[in-house]
Amino acid sequence: MVRLLNRSVGRLSRHRRGPLAGLVLLLLGLALSGGLYAVFSPSSSAETAQDQAAMAAKGRQLFLVSCAFCHGQNAEGLTSKDGKLIGPSLVGVGAASVDFQVGTGRMPMVQPGAQVQKKKNIFSQTEIDELAAYVASLAPGPAIPSEKDYSTAGMTDAEKQEAIVRGGQIFLTNCTACHNFTGEGGAMPRGGYAPKLLDTDPKYIYEAMLTGPQSMDTFSNGNITPEEKKDVIAYIESMKKQPGYGGFGLGGLGPVSEGLFAWVGGLGVMVAFAVWIAAHTTRTKKKKGTAQ
Repeated sequence: MVRLLNRSVGRLSRHRRGPLAGLVLLLLGLALSGGLYAVFSPSSSAETAQDQAAMAAKGRQLFLVSCAFCHGQNAEGLTSKDGKLIGPSLVGVGAASVDFQVGTGRMPMVQPGAQVQKKKNIFSQTEIDELAAYVASLAPGPAIPSEKDYSTAGMTDAEKQEAIVRGGQIFLTNCTACHNFTGEGGAMPRGGYAPKLLDTDPKYIYEAMLTGPQSMDTFSNGNITPEEKKDVIAYIESMKKQPGYGGFGLGGLGPVSEGLFAWVGGLGVMVAFAVWIAAHTTRTKKKKGTAQ
């Protein structure tokens, strides 16, 4: 028995030094690791694809009922007989655009206009996800961001302050022309307007930067990185907690409201005071003339 065991060990030792031994061991290791991953993996890509396909199928049913009237049966977009756009094509806009437009209640649109108004949402988040999955299945586009993309909850106080400083510089450079330096929004050409940002959910701010709804510019991840987008949101969130200094804020609209107040209020008071002085002087002269 001992001799047989020694012979077996000797054979294994000789084969281990052979030229193919390393290759055989590598293949065995790969096969073992692949088998273990297949057994213990929580979910496969096939299951994920099936879930997305099921959501997209449900989303198409919602789309046909609620969106196809303007955007077409296959989201190809519709125009009237005279060439006027009824609803743009949604092919390639991505799930993030659907989540923003439907989540903020802008879609479905009640009536056409220069700018779609924000209103109460009529869909649940599950239905919005299904609609987004359907539109995303048509062509590649921006995906819905996760909470870690726009939330500053995991940052330390020092990191938040640094993010606010960086975000403030980006905001003042790219956003104040439309949204005002206080995020209060303002009027735009051709009947449009830049909405107020201080009452907007951070997720929708991120999606708006990513997709560029309506007259807003599109800031893709190539123009403003995801980290910079989070910095901008950190700055906007800090403005919500910013106390008002200097008396009346006048809506925070800057020199427009301040100039209007100066002309209408300041000059108006001065003109009224001048008229009062003139009228009072006239009455005094009449009284003196009557006494004589």
